[in-house]
Amino acid sequence: MAEKFLEPQVALDSWDIRPGEAVADFGCGAGFFTIILGQRVGPKGTVYALDVRQEALDMTKTKVKIFQLANIHLIRADLEAPRGSGIKDQSVDKVLITNVLFQAEDKSAILHEAHRILKDGGSLLIIEWDPETPGAKPKLPTVISKKEADRLITQIGFHLQKECSAGSHHYGLVFKK
Repeated sequence: MAEKFLEPQVALDSWDIRPGEAVADFGCGAGFFTIILGQRVGPKGTVYALDVRQEALDMTKTKVKIFQLANIHLIRADLEAPRGSGIKDQSVDKVLITNVLFQAEDKSAILHEAHRILKDGGSLLIIEWDPETPGAKPKLPTVISKKEADRLITQIGFHLQKECSAGSHHYGLVFKK
């Protein structure tokens, strides 16, 4: 079977999400990952779904209602602003950042925010467009390679744990704080 364009289930399978964990979904968009995260952390877990765009949060809210998930908290946030998530220091187990860095003017600010809210030993999963893959991807010059993402993220104090499959046009990198 051919690999799909973007595969949330496959990417999240390699991330060891556990019931009861607190996870932040930076740039949740339409909630494709948010819903899966909410199901995986279960009723005792928490998912913070953050996006700068209200329409994205509205789409996610609709899905949250359909799937009847009471553990998802929607937050309109500018993640490039200092303390932009509004989440407490060292209070989440995992942070997911999907297709956000290529759009961000201040990638470092977003990564610092992820570092701030993650508990020591917490995990960061980055999923981004793979500039090496031919075909559909943003025509922006800001699409970043795995190597560049690794360099940016390790500068902040994360350590690369592994790569993971994220679909035919994306790469996934898991880091530990």
